[in-house]
Amino acid sequence: MASTLQASTLFFAFATFILMFMGEQAMAAGIFRPSQWALAHATFYGDETASATMGGACGYGNLFQNGYGTDTAALSSTLFNNGYACGTCYQIKCYQSSACYKNVAFTTVTATNLCPPNWAQPSDNGGWCNPPRVHFDMAKPAFMKIAQWKAGIVPVMYRRKGGIRFSFQGNGYWLLVYVMNVGGGGDISSMSVRGSRSGWINMSHNWGASYQAFATLGGQALSFRITSYSTRETIIAWNVAPANWNVGLTYSTTVNFR
Repeated sequence: MASTLQASTLFFAFATFILMFMGEQAMAAGIFRPSQWALAHATFYGDETASATMGGACGYGNLFQNGYGTDTAALSSTLFNNGYACGTCYQIKCYQSSACYKNVAFTTVTATNLCPPNWAQPSDNGGWCNPPRVHFDMAKPAFMKIAQWKAGIVPVMYRRKGGIRFSFQGNGYWLLVYVMNVGGGGDISSMSVRGSRSGWINMSHNWGASYQAFATLGGQALSFRITSYSTRETIIAWNVAPANWNVGLTYSTTVNFR
């Protein structure tokens, strides 16, 4: 009887461990698939140099120096989501317009700016970014990859692409992380960081999709645990940055909210 009880206890403990392990792995296994194609419209701003796209509401500064180049877009407020959409990657293809380049499947752009409403213009004639319209105001070089620029505005199909990215700022005692390309509802309710020699550290909200930790994390590989505000789903991105990570760099993952 005693041996049977011991065996049952050991089996229960082992089963509990497996369930806990699988649960943690399930949280980490949010491998992202591109979303379904959806309809929107696209215009462009600036000229072929894309100099007018520098700076912007997302605070990325010089887009050339920071690796974004000319493949960028400003989003209508419906998409911009109070800044949570900053850094989101979208695949965009021209759709059912004589101005479309037929041999171009799509182009990929990063959201770096807000296209504000223009209430002085009707939403179907100049107020392209007025809510609730879903609209992309693309850098001119990006627009010219999918359509003839003289068209001015074209219908497009778009979808979100890729995993979450983490951009680091701060110093040796303060880590500021801007979370980009967040899937699902595109918003975050909480975030934690874990070093390879430390436990989970709760991060405080800074602004938009940026979170900070006042801790010494240099020389440690970093993982992040993120919970979505909209869906309450939690995912873990393990070993996002290597032990020799540095501020000013952006680290990509293959995980995202569904």
